[in-house]
Amino acid sequence: MVDDRRLFEKLCLEGFQSGLSWRTILAKRENFRRAFHDFDFERIARYTERDVERLLGDPGIVRHRGKIEAVINNAQRAKELVAQEGSLAAFFWRFEPRDRSASQAQKETVSVESKAIASALKKRGWKFVGPTTVFAFMQAMGLVNDHVPECSIREKVERERTKLVRPVRRASESLVAAGRGRR
Repeated sequence: MVDDRRLFEKLCLEGFQSGLSWRTILAKRENFRRAFHDFDFERIARYTERDVERLLGDPGIVRHRGKIEAVINNAQRAKELVAQEGSLAAFFWRFEPRDRSASQAQKETVSVESKAIASALKKRGWKFVGPTTVFAFMQAMGLVNDHVPECSIREKVERERTKLVRPVRRASESLVAAGRGRR
């Protein structure tokens, strides 16, 4: 998945799911989309305390102040990350695991990569993005294919992953990061 809005949505929903059943979140998914303006992080970044109160009064979503405020905070941080990396997708996909066996991934609830993403996001001020939450996000967005070899879905996921054009950082950003850019 390389659509920034969908990536942002999924990471937010993973944060809301923390401590709850996925069934609860899935049942409320359309309500979340409506309440959070289809996870348009540009718009959410401008939310005020009035929006927090509106969301706390919405029975169609999980009404947890910390999680709601985290979505608003993370929308602001997402805008910054896009300015730095070119897209959320470029940031997340550079953490794609290499050479991981399905049996290894299936047993994990965190990985070296999910810990690295969580740490990088937290350093940038993101909230509700621990390594377990990030690993579930990685599974859902296709960064990790942890379907066992016998699973009928595994091949379909691998075909889709093969077709995916991985996003890259902006060339100017890559040069600056590598120390070869502006002096």
